[in-house]
Amino acid sequence: MSEKIREAVVHLTEGISRNPQFAHTVFKVSTSSTEGDRLMMKSEIRSFGVSMDEPHDLGGDDTAPNPVEMVLATFGSCQAIVYRAFAVALGMDIRKIEVHANGHLDLRGFLNMADVPAGFSNVTFTTRVVSPESPERIRQLAGLVEKHSPVLDTLQRPVTVRGKVELRSPHAPEQSTEVVYETPLEAAGSQP
Repeated sequence: MSEKIREAVVHLTEGISRNPQFAHTVFKVSTSSTEGDRLMMKSEIRSFGVSMDEPHDLGGDDTAPNPVEMVLATFGSCQAIVYRAFAVALGMDIRKIEVHANGHLDLRGFLNMADVPAGFSNVTFTTRVVSPESPERIRQLAGLVEKHSPVLDTLQRPVTVRGKVELRSPHAPEQSTEVVYETPLEAAGSQP
């Protein structure tokens, strides 16, 4: 398996070196809710369908993880992937990687009960690496992961987020689109 990872990284690195414009990419996800008053969501990611819901105590049917749990799962998965990729590049023997993440959230922000952030106030995590490698090599690997993990980077710095809300008539959805709201550019975390 490590040869497959090494070949993919080498191929991608060489391709970007020859054509730097290929370094800039866009990942796309579409999410929809068509279940009436249910909180079940379905995201389409490439050819994959991913469901999300809320637990019973938040009004859901508890049929799938909720979005903030998915943020933590995405973070943990990205950490483990970057550990694997750099370990392969460095020729390291890594047997197993576990990432245990906790997101601390004040539900009063989500419920409009207090003027506190609706999202995580902080995220804590523990990464467990099973390996015969020396502590020095694992520290080197951890430093590379901390510096190059896309999801960790996204969570740690302000990212520009812009969006709009379109209203469509249920009678002629394609012919009646009206933009009714746009995310303010001065929103927290946004950069011009």
